Amino acid sequence: MSKIKTVFGFDMETDVGSWASTYEGMQHGGPVILDILKKNDVKATFFFTADAAEKNTNILHMVRDAGHEIGCHTLFHETIGDPLFEIPGMIPLLPEEVEHRIEVCTQRVEKLAGVHPTAWRCPRLWGSTTVVNALERLGYTADATYPMYFYRERLTPYHPSKDDWTKEGDMKIIELPNFADLSMESKDQYGRDMDQWPLWRTESADAVIEHIKGYIKFCEGKKVDPFLCFYMHPWEFWPMPEGLIYSGEGAVLPDPFIVKNCGQYAADQFDLLIRKLKALGSVFTTASGALD
Repeated sequence: MSKIKTVFGFDMETDVGSWASTYEGMQHGGPVILDILKKNDVKATFFFTADAAEKNTNILHMVRDAGHEIGCHTLFHETIGDPLFEIPGMIPLLPEEVEHRIEVCTQRVEKLAGVHPTAWRCPRLWGSTTVVNALERLGYTADATYPMYFYRERLTPYHPSKDDWTKEGDMKIIELPNFADLSMESKDQYGRDMDQWPLWRTESADAVIEHIKGYIKFCEGKKVDPFLCFYMHPWEFWPMPEGLIYSGEGAVLPDPFIVKNCGQYAADQFDLLIRKLKALGSVFTTASGALD
């Protein structure tokens, strides 16, 4: 049996990602997540935007006091790395802006949490070489950004190259690939159907486990131990509005799968997913502990 290591990462941001400005999911879904993790004796990493930390300090402190790792997720969920595909309005920061934004985000979260964040994740898994170099200079030890579904090369945590963050090198920071089922044949030009978010919620924990089993066999063929890094969000654990989301001067209409089964069903399936992973022999760790 292969040794399976699993990291659960929660991106602590506004409701429905970038498509809403409210924090109902943070306030109501955050405690649900913490209860499930406590019940199953699992530690995780929570990646806070600075805005989320400032407007939900009670949740930030609950995460800290429960012994989970606190990481960062940009100031306002902005595009900080290289876009993988086009989303209207999602214009990346200029490279010369990146380090300053990360530094300000880190300082704000640290001031509120009382601990120095050492784990990072870029919104939408859109990272870059500029980002990892800035993270290393600022004392980060882990970046949980690498989108396995897109690059399809790195299977396990690695030290990236300062010249190309998707390649192995000699940097001190570790890069964590986010789980994708590379054993399946993709029908999407970017490979997004291999990325298993949010299948645990839109279908079931059983559906994800089937992909995990396929991926385990894939890793065995590559002679590497399976590594599973998941990204989830607090708003998935609280019912989200369906239909148009109004904000400011207009409204957005997210694809139905974005908000499908948010709330109790998601919580139940997450709990089941943990138990099924334990049955497969998985051990759980935080982003910064992925190489321990």
